[in-house]
Amino acid sequence: MTGKLIVFEGVEGSGKTTQLQRCLDWLKCEGGKERLVVVTREPGGTSLGSGLRQLLLEDRHPIQDRAELLLYAADRAQHVEELLKPQLAMGAIILCDRYTDSTVAYQGYGRGLSYDLIAQLNQIATDGLEAQITLWLDVDAEIGLQRARARGVADRIEQADIAFHKRVQQGFTQLAISHPQRIVRIDANKSEDEVHLAVQAILRQRLSSWF
Repeated sequence: MTGKLIVFEGVEGSGKTTQLQRCLDWLKCEGGKERLVVVTREPGGTSLGSGLRQLLLEDRHPIQDRAELLLYAADRAQHVEELLKPQLAMGAIILCDRYTDSTVAYQGYGRGLSYDLIAQLNQIATDGLEAQITLWLDVDAEIGLQRARARGVADRIEQADIAFHKRVQQGFTQLAISHPQRIVRIDANKSEDEVHLAVQAILRQRLSSWF
């Protein structure tokens, strides 16, 4: 595959979705070269995924933890085969809002499910497809949750207590320690513009090595 998969991760309210969108136009013409840049997300990057996203995030039905994990895995399996692999084969740079690390952080550290089970399901769902770089926008869980809830009606994940979100934050911290070559920490406590400049600097360096 000639394309590159760039993933944005973080707790609720970390600003990853905003930063991903800000990178879109910049990346298309960075270095004076036109590039195919695709924006997607998990859950919800496909038609099937959109339906799964509604089930997972709307507070209509109680979802058991293992059922939640399997729904995320189903979304990912569809996403990888329908969108990620074909676009990467076309040489696209894909900006993805969440990927496998979120499952480890939320369902592993947050929900307390087996890390071995999650690793096995991630392997099945991705068919081995990994991100070239993961930008972890690190913000204090309490600050991030305040930001997220200020946007309006909180979704099912945002409604979880602060202890859950702090465990998720710890999950991302441990993942960054375990995967220093792939995961790059960005201080998301700073202003939106400062964070964007940090993201640009990291991606500009990676682009020069990739292309």
